[in-house]
Amino acid sequence: MASGLEHGGSTLSLDGAFFELLTDSFRRIVGTPLVEPGQGPDWLYHDAPFVVVAHNTDADPRFVYSNRAGQACFEYPWDEFVTLPSRLSAELPNRAERQILLDAVTRDGFISGYRGLRIAKSGRRFWIEDGIVWQLIDRDGNRRGQAATFSTWQDV
Repeated sequence: MASGLEHGGSTLSLDGAFFELLTDSFRRIVGTPLVEPGQGPDWLYHDAPFVVVAHNTDADPRFVYSNRAGQACFEYPWDEFVTLPSRLSAELPNRAERQILLDAVTRDGFISGYRGLRIAKSGRRFWIEDGIVWQLIDRDGNRRGQAATFSTWQDV
């Protein structure tokens, strides 16, 4: 696909190269580690107490990754999450604000301290609190998508 994030039919849930893209771009762009040393793709996907989601660079970006914390928060299983256009994580009236955020991330590399209203599959609305959104840029400087992490959310 156009984003270069898919690996044939396999998923990125435990993919070492994708984990490296997530963690390396976070460290280079944000300036701090996303995970502690020794924590790998399995830990991030299964055990991390914080949400990590990522979307690709398609014209209408779709999610390509969500750890288990993200799947629980947004109430989508992996197979549904990775087919979901990321714009659908916000209700229509909040999509313009979300796009402004994504444009700022494209321009500046990352945004921290983000707060935004999102919607789960069930229709439950929740505030993301103190989120970080960053560019996924590989070691060759190619933009591969954007990712977000947050550990605090509050139901509306």
